[in-house]
Amino acid sequence: MQEVERIMKYVMQILPALLSGTGMTLRIFCWTLVLSLPLGILVAVGELSKFNPLEWLVRFYVWIMRGTPLLLQLIFVFYGLPLIHIVFPRYQAALFAFVLNYAAYFAEIFRGGLQSVPQGQFEAAKVLRLSHWQALQHVIIPQVVKIVLPSIGNEVINLVKDSSLVYVIGLGDLLRAGNVAMARDVTMVPLLLVGLIYLALISLCAFAQRKLEAHFSYYK
Repeated sequence: MQEVERIMKYVMQILPALLSGTGMTLRIFCWTLVLSLPLGILVAVGELSKFNPLEWLVRFYVWIMRGTPLLLQLIFVFYGLPLIHIVFPRYQAALFAFVLNYAAYFAEIFRGGLQSVPQGQFEAAKVLRLSHWQALQHVIIPQVVKIVLPSIGNEVINLVKDSSLVYVIGLGDLLRAGNVAMARDVTMVPLLLVGLIYLALISLCAFAQRKLEAHFSYYK
């Protein structure tokens, strides 16, 4: 009983630091989603452009972002760009790298979703005398969202876990807070708590994904 009380007391001591790290993790997560999703849509449209120079440029960007590790991109942005006099503070460097990386992945998902909508759907909207915006709003976008939601959900879950990579540039995220407490106190309890917090965050994302998929399930 005393051992349990001792562990609980220790948990309460390190919890503020873990929650502070969780706040950093959530900031990286939320801002990456807010910025990379619309950027991914624009990149997807660029990939489908009939203007060849734009298409080649966009595809080169996607190739670089998807072909190199996010960890390497973080290091390059924070430590490499200053060599050419482009300097980002730690948080902005992390966010910049995450947005560029995830926008490329989201772009491929949206491109696949747009290409999977049959051309007949566009023609049917014209027959019904729908405007371009009405066709997108009522016919195309709901179908694309239904198609891409599972893949987007997987990337969102990956983003929660990938946020731990910011430790490499010294940001105090959740995993870094757990590592500091573990090294200082020589115990695995902090990392167990870190694992539980990550599981809770991912469970919330999975729950939201299921709700969204159920909402769009009536589109055939």
